[in-house]
Formats: sequence, structure tokens, C-alpha cells
Amino acid sequence: MTAVRLHVRRWGTLLAALSLVVTLGATGATAAPPSDRTSRAEAARVDRVPAPDPQWFDCSTAFGPRTQCGTVQLPLDYDQPRKATTEVALLKVPATDPARKLGTLFLNPGGPGGSGVQIAAAAPFFLSPALLERFDVVGFDPRGTNYSSNVQCFRNLGEQASALAGLNVPFPVGDAETGAFIASSKAFGIACSTTGTPLSGSMSTAEVARDMDVLRRTVGDQRLSYLGFSYGTYLGNVYANLFPDRVRAVVIDGVLDPVAWAGTPATAGIPQTQRLKSGEAASRALHEVLARCTTAGPEFCSLAGLGDPETLYADIIASLKAEPLTIVDETGEPVFVLTYATLISFLLGDLYAPEGYSYVDQDLTLVATLLAAGGTTATSAPLVEKYEALHATAQRSDAFGLGFPYDNSPEAFQSVLCTDGLNPARAEKWVPASARADAVAPGFGPLWTWASSPCASSTWTVRDEDAYAGPFTHRTAAPVLVVGNYWDPATNYDGAVAASSLLPNSRLLSSDSWGHTAYGTSACVTDAVDTYLLRGRIPAAGTVCTGDVQPFTVPPGTEQRRGAPERALPPVVPPLPGALPRS
Repeated sequence: MTAVRLHVRRWGTLLAALSLVVTLGATGATAAPPSDRTSRAEAARVDRVPAPDPQWFDCSTAFGPRTQCGTVQLPLDYDQPRKATTEVALLKVPATDPARKLGTLFLNPGGPGGSGVQIAAAAPFFLSPALLERFDVVGFDPRGTNYSSNVQCFRNLGEQASALAGLNVPFPVGDAETGAFIASSKAFGIACSTTGTPLSGSMSTAEVARDMDVLRRTVGDQRLSYLGFSYGTYLGNVYANLFPDRVRAVVIDGVLDPVAWAGTPATAGIPQTQRLKSGEAASRALHEVLARCTTAGPEFCSLAGLGDPETLYADIIASLKAEPLTIVDETGEPVFVLTYATLISFLLGDLYAPEGYSYVDQDLTLVATLLAAGGTTATSAPLVEKYEALHATAQRSDAFGLGFPYDNSPEAFQSVLCTDGLNPARAEKWVPASARADAVAPGFGPLWTWASSPCASSTWTVRDEDAYAGPFTHRTAAPVLVVGNYWDPATNYDGAVAASSLLPNSRLLSSDSWGHTAYGTSACVTDAVDTYLLRGRIPAAGTVCTGDVQPFTVPPGTEQRRGAPERALPPVVPPLPGALPRS
């Protein structure tokens, strides 16, 4: 690494010290302590890279009205900015009131591997009109993913399908599935550490944060405005800690515990996706739904009409563990086999939506009814639809740059996950880890735990020497707004508490709401986020919002979203392999 001496003018420190933070309360506005500064090494990496020109072009025929697209070349390795590059794709929705524009709002939907291009294209459907008036909205596909240059760990789709065949279950049950899952995990790690290089070793979140800082200069902003969901919260957190004096407004919603994601030497023996405690979050949400179903009774919850919901759920799980249920179509032809693991994955998918309690009710009522009929074969259009959605190949636009017929989404997810975090050495270690996770979060614990098995460090050997592992305690120039949802099934509320406790200039906004992430679930959360992004005002300490949608409080089919029911929710991508944006 080349050392670069940066001459910092004395007035730069003074300006940082005079940064204004609004503190709500009787005392009014007070001057905040000075922010931490971007390190000399980090500034040297990014500031010597010229701001690239995306050559914006009209892409409205592919992505919707007023959208503009572009691509830029960014360094594969910021320590060697004049050598190899990788192409990064961007999409912009220009501000509707350009004369009053505040700057650019960057978005990330999660994943890792979610498309920033696609969430930016969807911005007019879920962001408030005030944000759309005052900001250009920009999303970029993180390096290696989607419309950006794709990481590819296998020579062709056939080789990929063969190597990853053992990963075709939500999580393995029994010796045969476990052996196949481990074998494919090892093959995955070896392929991405050989064929997938060098890009697979240059996809850590730190590299994406560096890309975002260069793009911040590209759009002409002195400081970053950012709204990130799910895994996008880790990207926002890493940016805030790498470039603390370059933060204008950063909102992270659906927060990953950054220390759990990165790991420490003391926790490296625990799989990365177990450390996050997402399994516990999903299990807690499901059993709260069952408890509220019991309280509401059969008028509002169909499952309660068949018996005690917790008992019925336990019976369903025991039955599917003993013998899967064969689902047939209208002609009697078998379509798929509903296993215990598949049902758990369906229920997790249900819980991603604020209205997910109703989907849980429908699914469990249906399965209980089918099992009570006494057979192992049944016709069920809803379950067939879920199965087809689970296994459908993601539809990918050919607007620019995407390879065909190779789908790199498995590599896109794992290349970020595995370069970011510490993990056990051998994939076999996921077997006892899964058993421990199952003990505290039955079903959901193993589902989340096994997601990181390809990251076993003896087979996933490619590393990013410039990945960021902390600390996550730097003081930013402006507060970071940390939004946590009590009943989020993917990002444990404890992750938001942890992130906020680490960031000295942050505010935790809690939400008693359902589904994955909180923006759009109530006027309370949405207005707080909008106000912060527009005016820099953070909500009062201890603020707790209540989501419009609460389980089994209204008759089925009744609209509950009061804040902005005409607007969609953000198309967030949960942190699981193969997860699609929430529709």
C-alpha cells in the first residue's frame, strides 16, 4: 500500500467542530462535539480517483418515466486505482422540483446482492412526494451484482447447477441432505476462490462504501444522504465509520448488528448468519402471531377455529417431520412435496410483509386442514403458487450488461457475505451450530444458520485485505438515524439497539410494527425519516412508533395502512440467499 501524506488545512478541523446538530428538547439547538475525520489512508484511497462521468441516458422504456441510467468504471482495488477496474451501473430519478433540490439521496434495498438500480426505479412508488421533490434519487448496483459487472464463480450455468445442487433445500434435514449441502458449500467456496477471482475478493462492503463515496463526488454532493434497508444498513454503517465527516444524513432501517456481521476472533467459530440472531427474530414473530390468533379467536383468525393455534402448529411440524405432504395440481399430478423445511421457508416469507400474519393464518389453516383429511396427497393452489414463486428463476431485464443464460445471484450474495465476515473453518461445523440454533429458534434457526455455510474459511479462501471489520464507533458529522422494528423476522431488533449504542452520534427510532423494515408502515416512522432527510431533525429520544397493521385486529381483508395506503412499501431484499425483493 502506498503511503500518501495529506495536508489538512486548519480551518477544516474548525468547520468540523462547528457542525450543527439539532437536539430536540427544552434546550433547543446545541453545538455538537466535532466529528471524527476520514483517516488519511482512506482519504488517500478514494480522493485520488477522479469522479467518473456516468454518461446519463434515458432508460424510461425499461425502468419507468423520467429514469436515467449510466455506468462508471471504478477501481477493482482502491490501493491500485490506475490498474484494473469494474463497471458499476447507476439509475437516477431526477428531483421533481430541481430549483429547490437539496442534493442526491442514495438508496440500497439490502441483500447483499439486491439491486440499487431497481429500488431507485421504484422510488416514485414508495418515497414521499416531498423527498422526490427535493432529491435526485440514485441507486447503484454494488460491484459484482445485477446490472454491474457480474461476479461469476463457474464457467457456465450447467457447472453452477451441478456444483450447487445440494443447496436446493431451504436447510438440510437428515444425513443425506446434510452431506449434499456440505459438499455443495465446499464446492461453492472453492469455485469463488478460484474461477470467481479477482472480483469475488473485491466485493466487501467496504469496497462498495468506497464506490459510494466516489459516486457522491460524481453527483456533486459534499456530504452523503443515504437511505438503506436490511443489508443496506451495514453498507450505511460502514460508510459512516469510514467517512464520518462526509455524512449529511444517513438512515438505516432493518438493522444488522455490525459487530455480529463482521465477527471478531472470539466469535469466529459461530457462523455469521447465526450471530445475527435472525432465527430468534423470526421465531419470536411467528409465535407472537400465534398468540394473538388465540386472543382474537376464529372471527379474525381462521386457525383458531380449528383448535389451539400453538398446538396445531406443533402438530403440523411433527407431522411434516414424520412424513412430507405431497401437493398435486387439479389433474392429480404431483407438483411438489411440502417438507418441514419448505414450510418454515414459506412462513418466513409470509412474515416479511406487515400483513404477513394473515398469510401465516392462511397457510397453517390450509396445511392443518389437509393433514386432518388423513391423506398425504392434496390439491392446493395457494401452496403451489408459493412453491413456484420460491423456485422461479428471477426475471432479469436485458436493458444493459446482464449475461444470459447465467444467473449469478448465488455468487453475488455469498461474495459479499464471505468477504465481510469471519466464519468457522469447515462446513461441517455448521451441523452442531445448526443444532444449537434449532434449540433456541426451532426451524428458523437452522434456516438462517446454514445460509453462510459456503463461507467456511478453509474452502472460501479468497480475501479482501481492505474489508472493514470495525470499529463501528466513529462520531459522524450529522446524526445517523437507526430504525428498528420489534417484530422484524429478518433483522433482529437487537441489531438496531446494538448499532445505535455503538454510534455516538445516532438516534434510535423504534417501531412496534410487522414485516421486514419499518419505513412506510406508519405515518410516525415515515414522517420521522422524511423530516430527518429533509431538515436534519431527529425524533425525540425514546420515540416508539406503532405500525398501522396489527395482527387480527380487524376482519380479514380490511385495509389497515393509514399513513399512505396509496404508496407501496420499499422493495427490500432480506439477507438470505435467493431472496427476491418484497413485492
